[in-house]
Amino acid sequence: MLRAAAPLASELVALLGPTNTGKTHHCIERMLDHESGMIGLPLRLLAREVYDKVSARIGQQRVALITGEEKRVPPRPDYWICTVEAMPLDVEVDFLAVDEIQMIAHPSRGHVFTHRLLHARGIRETWFLGSHTAWRLIRHLVPTIKVNSKPRLSSLRHRGRLGLGQLPPRSAVVAFTSAQVYEMAERIKHRRGGAAVVLGALSPRTRNAQVAMYQSGEVDYLVATDAIGMGLNMSVSHVAFHSLEKFDGRHCRALSVPELAQIAGRAGRHLNDGSFGTLAPCAPLSDDVARAIENHRFESDRHAVWRNHDLNTDDLDALIDSLHAPPPRPGLRSLAGADDSNALTSLAQRPWLRRAANCRERVDLLWQVCQIPDYRKLLPEAHVELLGSIYAQLTGPGECLGGRWLSERIERLDDDQGDIDTLLGRLAFTRTWTYVSHQTRWLQRAKHWQQRTRDIEDRLSDALHERLMQRFVERRRGHLRTTQPGQRSGARSAGSPIAPGHAFASLMQLRDELDGRTPQQPSIDILVDAAHECFTLDPQGRIAVEGTPVGVLRRGTSVLHPEVSVASEFSGGDALRLERRLRAFAKDAVGQLLGNLAEDRDASAPERGLLYQLRAGLGLCTKVAAETQLKSLSSEARARLTRRGIRTGRRFIYCPDLVQGDAMRMRAALLSVYHSRNFGPLAEGPRSSSQPPRLSDADLSGLGYVRVGSNVVRCDVLETLLTAKERAIDPTEMAAVIGCTTEELPALLALIPKGTKRRRRRRKRHPNAQQTSGQSGSSM
Repeated sequence: MLRAAAPLASELVALLGPTNTGKTHHCIERMLDHESGMIGLPLRLLAREVYDKVSARIGQQRVALITGEEKRVPPRPDYWICTVEAMPLDVEVDFLAVDEIQMIAHPSRGHVFTHRLLHARGIRETWFLGSHTAWRLIRHLVPTIKVNSKPRLSSLRHRGRLGLGQLPPRSAVVAFTSAQVYEMAERIKHRRGGAAVVLGALSPRTRNAQVAMYQSGEVDYLVATDAIGMGLNMSVSHVAFHSLEKFDGRHCRALSVPELAQIAGRAGRHLNDGSFGTLAPCAPLSDDVARAIENHRFESDRHAVWRNHDLNTDDLDALIDSLHAPPPRPGLRSLAGADDSNALTSLAQRPWLRRAANCRERVDLLWQVCQIPDYRKLLPEAHVELLGSIYAQLTGPGECLGGRWLSERIERLDDDQGDIDTLLGRLAFTRTWTYVSHQTRWLQRAKHWQQRTRDIEDRLSDALHERLMQRFVERRRGHLRTTQPGQRSGARSAGSPIAPGHAFASLMQLRDELDGRTPQQPSIDILVDAAHECFTLDPQGRIAVEGTPVGVLRRGTSVLHPEVSVASEFSGGDALRLERRLRAFAKDAVGQLLGNLAEDRDASAPERGLLYQLRAGLGLCTKVAAETQLKSLSSEARARLTRRGIRTGRRFIYCPDLVQGDAMRMRAALLSVYHSRNFGPLAEGPRSSSQPPRLSDADLSGLGYVRVGSNVVRCDVLETLLTAKERAIDPTEMAAVIGCTTEELPALLALIPKGTKRRRRRRKRHPNAQQTSGQSGSSM
């Protein structure tokens, strides 16, 4: 249910102007002046970019991110960063804003922006940001709104038509089909060494990796679709149009002058002037069009696209009729040929579906299913078939999307092999299932499927970035300078104790560079190319190379998926490249830590469930939590788990290798970052501690410790104590295994709470059968 418009005291502001006026930045600053706020943005990529900036400034616990495919909502957020379609209008906030409001005239998405213009309000203040093309229409639809203008911060100059060899560095070539993008990127690779690629179909992870290459100067050219026109800020000096026509989903048409200006305005960010033109053999822009873009003077929009949002779901026919209700006032134009209403009309012709949609709740559910976006953009019939199968599951006996049904469709996407188009296709379908996984009422274990689709998206994104680099970037390392001017090759740099040729010589050079000794050298390249083993992670989540801090882990979506922040010494494109490298390091580190607990698709359901709990607990879980899975394990499954190194004790199920040494420090880092805890000396994995930090029993158990009196004891040591106490092992041998003196042993044993000893039938055992090793716990 949408909330009603706020009281008239809410100030309405339209902040309009061309690109590069700082509108979005000014809006974010204004939002943060209020105690609560929400901003709707036109793209998922842009929403993620703004979310990262705001959360880095005020903390992730105060900021929510909501898009169709991603929801990060802390317990009590103050600020909401959303795509316009995903704005939760039932949440009341002091400040509300919608970016790119000129999209009220967009033929397919405009109705959502129009609805926000007419109905979305903050309690105290409401802003709409966009182009001057919308000002007459906005004033007509909302007469009480105050219209403010912001001038462009830099000038924009037309340079006419250029050939490929004439393109200046820091140019962006804009094309409108993937084939055109690939063609131009390959031509630039052969002529100029390489280009980054930005497509609307890229995930935020791949897009950020590609932009990082461009921003850092690793490549000097960018080839993109018109996705760069919607507020994605990059250091572009010149925009060259490969074509002046695009396919808009229905037919091929010429770009309007405002559309050309929106894209051309990406050139010359902040105070730096920019230029625009066409790329031969594309025809040059006419003088009138060029002047209009330079002077930011365009015809105003005449109609806003509208669709009825007050829907009648009494039955299917009533829903379809209400969707086609005429606009209630002048200045509005009905939405034509929307994907969701077309899908609804097609599905409504199926007799089985009409029988299933037999009440208001079922009709409302069908409309929700029809709104699943068609990210694949294949044949419309294929998407309708998918929607029909989802609705059949939701109205079937289980009334939800079953785990096996979902698994059959999602797991096949977890394949990072193939070319660029193949990976883009899998990514698009993964986005569909990511959207579905966030409809929490449709499926059980929603968080599991959200994380699963995100993992697949990350894997495909990384593979796609590698394919894009392989195809469109000439990898040349020889041009990187490794000696100072005037220094002979192979000479040791000042302050470096390591001889040239040593495996860590380049990293010592890096330390010298960070100390200011050799500022000319490409330190960022050394960092980005450094092997995994060159990075270290301390129990507080700080990442270093050769003792030099380069970044830190921060809370992510789960304990297994931390985010990273780079050290403040790095900025711009260097920071983006280093962030990409540190994310890869964090992912690899978690993968290595839990390598023995990897998911096995052929395993039984109880076995997979237990492995899932162990991964979530970083190699540890309590027997109580896993009681259901333990009871259902077959003997074969127990044997497989034993071969993985998993042990079952009296209190814990655990992997001994993961509760000591480097593994314990890694676990402590992940838990510290996610739960904001300081485990102190326990992070080093001591067998016991008589002066533990002040932590709750739950925090201690998560790390792998149990409180015994005023002491804490590591879980594997506790299991050894219980086994030794039961079997009456020689005290001297027991003390050696536990790591205490024989004098301390009786007091420690006496502190173990009653009831921890496992009941079992006593039987005589041969003395040689007694176990005396420290490997406590039974096999699975």
